[in-house]
Amino acid sequence: MSEILSQDEIDALLSALSTDEAQPDQIKKKDDSSHKKIRVYDFKRPSKFSKEQIHTIQAINENYARLLATYFSAHLRTIVQITVHSVEQLTYDEFIHSLPNPTIMNIFRAEPLEGNAILEINPSIVFTIIDRLFGGPGQAPESIRDLTDIERVVIEKVVIRTLDIFREAWENIIALKPKLEVIESNPLFTQIVSPSEMVVLVSFKTRFGENEGLINLCIPYIVLEPIIGKLSAHFWFAGTARETTQETIGRIKAQIEKANLNITAILGKASISVGELLELQPGDVILLDSKVNDPVEIMVGTRNKYLGKPGTLGSKMAVQIASVIKEGDDNDE
Repeated sequence: MSEILSQDEIDALLSALSTDEAQPDQIKKKDDSSHKKIRVYDFKRPSKFSKEQIHTIQAINENYARLLATYFSAHLRTIVQITVHSVEQLTYDEFIHSLPNPTIMNIFRAEPLEGNAILEINPSIVFTIIDRLFGGPGQAPESIRDLTDIERVVIEKVVIRTLDIFREAWENIIALKPKLEVIESNPLFTQIVSPSEMVVLVSFKTRFGENEGLINLCIPYIVLEPIIGKLSAHFWFAGTARETTQETIGRIKAQIEKANLNITAILGKASISVGELLELQPGDVILLDSKVNDPVEIMVGTRNKYLGKPGTLGSKMAVQIASVIKEGDDNDE
């Protein structure tokens, strides 16, 4: 039943309309503005990471992607492109059901943080790496299968190196000590947290030659919870802008000192014709342009660095460094 207005109410309404004190559209707008906007919230998928924290995680892993691409390019001697494809938060159950079976799931710890994380590498990428390391062109098989014992050992060494790079990418936030726990192939048998636990999933788009695939990094919220306050742009940029310390210089120097260099001792030189080269027989002697007592040039890479004296050390041939060749302003010995 419709409500019946009294005569006083009708008079008041007519008076308000005649004086433009109230317009229906304005009344509707006022009614609409009185209601607060409602934001949908899914209690099954609570958002535990703020936008700033997600952006910081993305910045860290963009650096991780660059370091990984450099490592794989040098290790496999081919062009490797790795970029961050997406960073999102979802439940662990959603992450597990999004993976193929079989796949390569590398479960690792990152002390001092508690709990496990997962570095999942698509099988097409794994078999491309294996084929390349075994001397092939870098092609994945047509059908995906489990790893053999030998392939598992090879990939384990590669994963250990990627975890060491993971440590480098996070060093501005926290000093981590990643350790590979186990390699699994069936996602359904891998349970590091409860299915409803929230995780941050970083997907890397990876391209090895003509093959493409994804590398997924899954870190549960409970693992990052102790350092969640450090996942801010201010803390990240403050860490990247730190001044170079003696400890950093020493660490870089230690890494450079481990680099291998080719050293060549040149006893002398000679020029012969192609005809003479073709007529050489065992026992023939080639006359060099240097004398017995002349110093021997010692090359480091492609540079003349030292002068030395040839000789023997035990049963092996050797050369003793006599002096350092200084080129231009290079006075390093």
